[in-house]
Amino acid sequence: MSRGRTTACRVQVYLTDQKVVTGLNREARAARLPLSQAAARAIARGLAGNPRADPEDRMLVLEQALRGHMRSTARDMQILQELLIEVARAFFLRMPDAFTDQDATVQAAVDRRIERLLDATAARIVAGSARGDVGTRRPPEDPVFGKIGA
Repeated sequence: MSRGRTTACRVQVYLTDQKVVTGLNREARAARLPLSQAAARAIARGLAGNPRADPEDRMLVLEQALRGHMRSTARDMQILQELLIEVARAFFLRMPDAFTDQDATVQAAVDRRIERLLDATAARIVAGSARGDVGTRRPPEDPVFGKIGA
């Protein structure tokens, strides 16, 4: 296919935004084109309605992947929150209130046990993510009640 002769049109453009100038210079260097040809390509892309510089732009791909990850993480967190609320609802429906629940000593002991539970959970998450052996750990032991889940 022979290339037809194209006529050049001279246009003088004054750029006042330094970010546009820097981006245009960067694009010209990356494509090894004169600045005027890089500007012509950028204008053509803008007129075509596709302002992206490169369809394989790594930053764009990373941003899209991050957006997808954020959506799935938000969905997973919502599922976990709903599950936690349902477990708490079932727990509180079956657990009667007692007068000792208002005792400061009992509340302090419960707070201490919750802190230990959170610390142990965090340690298991860190250790399990490195090893990947979630199901092979032995059940934790409670100093008051012995083995949990036994």
